[in-house]
Amino acid sequence: MAFSSLSPIPSFPPYTGPYTVGTQDVEIPISELPSFVPAPDPSISTINFRLFYPCEKQQLKRAKSVYWLPEPQNEYWRAYARFLQAGPWLATILSYIPVFRLINHSTIPVVRNAKPLIPPHKNNGRWPVTVFSHGLGGSKNAYSHICGSLASHGLVVVAPDHRDGSTPISFVKDSIQGHRKAVNYESIAHESSPEVEEARNLQLRIRCWELGLVYEALLKIDGSGEATNTLAAHASDDHLSALKSLLDVHNPGQISWAGHSFGATTIVQFVKSVFYGGSPLFTAPSSSQLSRQIKPASPITLLDLWTLPLLFPSASNLWAKPLPAYSGSGRDVRASASPPLAILSEAFYKWSSNLRTTIQAVSPSSDTPLSNENIKPSIFYPKSSAHLSQSDFGILFSRLTKRLLKAEEPERTMRLNVRAILESLRRSGIPVAETSKLDMEIHEDQEGAKTPEPQGEGGLAVGQDHKILATDGNVRGWIAIDPEKEQRKFMLNGHAKEHDKLTGYATNGHATNGHVKEPKGPDEAVMQNEVMKS
Repeated sequence: MAFSSLSPIPSFPPYTGPYTVGTQDVEIPISELPSFVPAPDPSISTINFRLFYPCEKQQLKRAKSVYWLPEPQNEYWRAYARFLQAGPWLATILSYIPVFRLINHSTIPVVRNAKPLIPPHKNNGRWPVTVFSHGLGGSKNAYSHICGSLASHGLVVVAPDHRDGSTPISFVKDSIQGHRKAVNYESIAHESSPEVEEARNLQLRIRCWELGLVYEALLKIDGSGEATNTLAAHASDDHLSALKSLLDVHNPGQISWAGHSFGATTIVQFVKSVFYGGSPLFTAPSSSQLSRQIKPASPITLLDLWTLPLLFPSASNLWAKPLPAYSGSGRDVRASASPPLAILSEAFYKWSSNLRTTIQAVSPSSDTPLSNENIKPSIFYPKSSAHLSQSDFGILFSRLTKRLLKAEEPERTMRLNVRAILESLRRSGIPVAETSKLDMEIHEDQEGAKTPEPQGEGGLAVGQDHKILATDGNVRGWIAIDPEKEQRKFMLNGHAKEHDKLTGYATNGHATNGHVKEPKGPDEAVMQNEVMKS
């Protein structure tokens, strides 16, 4: 575990950006928000998310603790124990053992309900926004460190709590005085079958619908600042109005979209569904602000993308289409397109079938205009990293992940992920704070050395942390993946046929001679609980 020097309580390191980070827990009734499609599950009557954002530094002195494990903690604890396949009686007993209860006292290094900082002039008076979708077994709190780290560099990060049965437990509270209604985890097999396809597609419909509502909530918060937050028990707890006119959510292509594992799957299906005019999963009218928002310029970050749900026969039309960055033609489109960033753990890099389809998912399709050949994805992985390394679990439970998954340097692994995301955003024209010399691992004797700077339009240098997206291997343990080289390896190994045989689906999404279990991933990424899977 990550411990402070004097406390046995699992803890997080401080964020490394120049801004103090505030947070608000938000739940808004969907009756207050326009929706393009009917609710996939009528029992979900609210949208729930946590906001991370730059705030005024002086508020640290009177900050109230924000616990990583939310209230009601006992219910969350038992839910996680059940998720890890402990029986209900054992889960209850474990929740009262002192050593296990230490996690109840772990806090996120943020300021609760803080007043937002006014953006600097270079941001045109608004903070850039990132939406981050969690994976199976995750939640709006489970990626607090990567979300808070990005916020400390000048982003407003929105982390939804998906109510699709993918969190160990979530709650719906449709009014301030109302009671919470639990949404429990739903166990779905990690294999290719018609039943699994139907269940995963329902989850994706819920998730895409929720992301559409998140965008509408952001428009409402930025526009009027007025929205009912059912989690604000007192007027003093409701600070959404302070974000009025501070969010860059209107300019097309300015919101960045990110996710981990099944959350990355969600982002791929969501942005494609919106950009290409609809899919069986989600549709937004072409006249909607959401349709105008997602463009080739929209930055997309995919962490440990889990591709199986992208390959189902019902998703074959979406699978055949490239990400928005590769869709257009013409010099203006090419100049503004944002190549996707994919960061894998070493465990997912070693998962050959998933690696192959990940490369396909983030690369141009065969019918991409030749004029877009210079738009290429950035794909990396940190050595000795596991699937949990991109979530809070890798830091809070570092001893466990080191022993079971051979994951090393959890804090540095997280910093490498954050550096790459920030630099990718800079190159997409998103104004974020500079990465510190400490994070870039620049020592005094290296300050005079210059790294060749990539050139943008008109020969102007782009970005700031150039090394992190370079492919020359100059960042220790940070490995660039060459898509063409990997594809040649797959062809030499006859891996395409092996993949089709193992998954029961061809890589174009069409069924083969039956449904056969797909590999659940390498030993480093998979244990007999889904938090290790996706």
